[in-house]
Amino acid sequence: MNDKHNHNHTSDHEHENEHNHSQSNDGNNDHEHHHDHGDHEDHEDHGHDHSDHDHSGHDHSHHGHDHGDMLNDFKKRFYISLILTIPILILSPMIQDFIGVDWRFPYDMYILFGLSTIVFFYGGWPFLTGAKDELKQKNPGMMTLIGLAILVAYGYSSLVVFGWSGKNFFWELATLIDIMLLGHWIEMKSVMGASNALDELVKLMPNEAHRLKENGETEDVEVSELSSGDKVLVKPGEKIPVDGIITEGKSAIDESMLTGESLPVEKNEQDEVIGGSVNQEGSLTIEVKNTGDDTYLSKVVTLVKEAQESKSKTQDLANRAAKWLFYLALTAGITTLVIWLALGYAFDVALERMVTVMVITCPHALGLAAPLVTAVSTAISAKKGLLIRNRTNFEGARQLNAVVFDKTGTLTEGEFGVTNIIPLGSNEENEVLRWAASAEQNSEHPLAAGVLNEAEKREIKLKKVSDFESMTGKGLKGTVEGKEVLVVSPGYVQAQSYEYDKEEFQRLAEEGKTVVFVLLDGDLIGMIAMADMVRDSAKEAISELKEMGIHPIMLTGDHQKVADWVANQLGIEEVYAEVLPHDKSDQIKKIKEKGWKVAMTGDGVNDAPALATADLGIAIGSGTDVAMETADVVLVKSNPKDVVSIMELSKKTYRKMVQNLWWAAGYNIFAIPLAAGALAFMGIVLSPAVGAVLMSLSTVIVAINAKLLKA
Repeated sequence: MNDKHNHNHTSDHEHENEHNHSQSNDGNNDHEHHHDHGDHEDHEDHGHDHSDHDHSGHDHSHHGHDHGDMLNDFKKRFYISLILTIPILILSPMIQDFIGVDWRFPYDMYILFGLSTIVFFYGGWPFLTGAKDELKQKNPGMMTLIGLAILVAYGYSSLVVFGWSGKNFFWELATLIDIMLLGHWIEMKSVMGASNALDELVKLMPNEAHRLKENGETEDVEVSELSSGDKVLVKPGEKIPVDGIITEGKSAIDESMLTGESLPVEKNEQDEVIGGSVNQEGSLTIEVKNTGDDTYLSKVVTLVKEAQESKSKTQDLANRAAKWLFYLALTAGITTLVIWLALGYAFDVALERMVTVMVITCPHALGLAAPLVTAVSTAISAKKGLLIRNRTNFEGARQLNAVVFDKTGTLTEGEFGVTNIIPLGSNEENEVLRWAASAEQNSEHPLAAGVLNEAEKREIKLKKVSDFESMTGKGLKGTVEGKEVLVVSPGYVQAQSYEYDKEEFQRLAEEGKTVVFVLLDGDLIGMIAMADMVRDSAKEAISELKEMGIHPIMLTGDHQKVADWVANQLGIEEVYAEVLPHDKSDQIKKIKEKGWKVAMTGDGVNDAPALATADLGIAIGSGTDVAMETADVVLVKSNPKDVVSIMELSKKTYRKMVQNLWWAAGYNIFAIPLAAGALAFMGIVLSPAVGAVLMSLSTVIVAINAKLLKA
């Protein structure tokens, strides 16, 4: 299945019965279907445990709707906390002092305590549980820093309400929770949900199959009930339920969902078929070979799952900054307490200084520093046709050393186009094309589409065709202007002992091109060579990557000759061809072992494990859902040049985030020593009110700076 074009098929029969062009190297029986479709036994010895992938009742941990629920949860918590913050600010003595009013009344502090308790537990809950998880993993980050600040502020302020001497920090607690909820909500809103790749893969498999009984009747059973050796009937238009071997019938099978390949593959008796591919034409009887966890698709599911689990849990920039601020908060807080006590101050005074330091160390601006840049950069990328699904990996794109491209559908169009027309005798190129295209007008075959597109490009007027007929395993024929036109395979021409330029044919064949022959009233008038056309944008993308010092690599299931031909056109020196899907992810691992940061760009199910393994997985928007769900970034416009845009935007986004984190932390660098009382001997101690003004100022600067990010 890895072999995207199935070039070199085993015999003339390999192409669609309607058109039946054969591949150029026709007659080479050395390329068997087992090779094309990835020897399933190759996977057997990995010892993967698929136990949680029972195809009958799929239960996967991350679903898109969970992400939507989380988004709404943050939104709701933010609005409720914000509404409660207004009376908290009005009731706070510090705020009243600051604006020069006295709105105190009996038991007002208990109301303040009650409202703040609701905000602390309801608004702060995601941060408290997040902090618990981070500490459990011994990896403190943003959640731990926020958790520490709100816990200290709430605990200390509650003591003050119930008799401890000091000032309460409820207003600080409430505003911190509001801004952090807002930041998380903005960030989640601008980024898509967790990967649903496994769900998408599982959806490809049909649930039921028509099992053949011994008396020839069929019964509909669950796919999970099938066992090896059973026979199933697959009707035209149905999905093939299992991996197996055709025992009766022949058909063209669409494997595009699995390979990203646009050409249907002609299959005959004894050929292998893959569960999840679509039977297009004839009815097939298939003997079940692999079921359940042994199927090709299950193995891809496992590979994707393992790759996703093993991807290092790298933290994004904001989290790394938060980690250091957490340690700073603890150290500065404890140091402040010890020093003030050592200088002979009362414990309650020292404690107030410590709490002030620990609360100030979690800057409000930090909660918005990254999310605002994220939101702006996500909006810019969406306009450019880049859909960012994994922020951390996108941030890392600025450090890439190599970009690996899948060939078909990524560097190439995935559609056949005419590359050469070789007229024979006194005929001209356009004349050969006119006869061929006229005869092919009624054909639905992808190769026919290539010939017709070329005729349209050259503005050739087609003639009317009658008596159109497809010749099984050979090609097609029709009558045009009273003359019989045949468009046939090399096998047909060889069998009829026609004379043609064998050297030229061999040269085209070695480039991996598909060659068809055009006959007019029995005379051979020319050859037409076709290939999967290279995208113009791919050439530009490769040269731009090289200029940036990034190494382009091609990784494909197609034949070496075809891969080399495409690579030569694009200027790619490093090519890995005839690579099976599970080997694609291994190849990515090998590149990573050099210490390189590597991106993988692909479009098919067989690219999914490699997309999940790479430091940055990039899916082409015209590819399969599975590839898109596995990737970190999706190129909506299917333009390889956008790979360059990703890297440029990643650099700019990172730069802007660093600036913002400095603005956010800069407030701390200034405020912490003052809050700790470094200038107390001069009578300068940072009052919480001034701290609040500085905090608001740094938040505003961060917001403005984020907006200045340009594409």
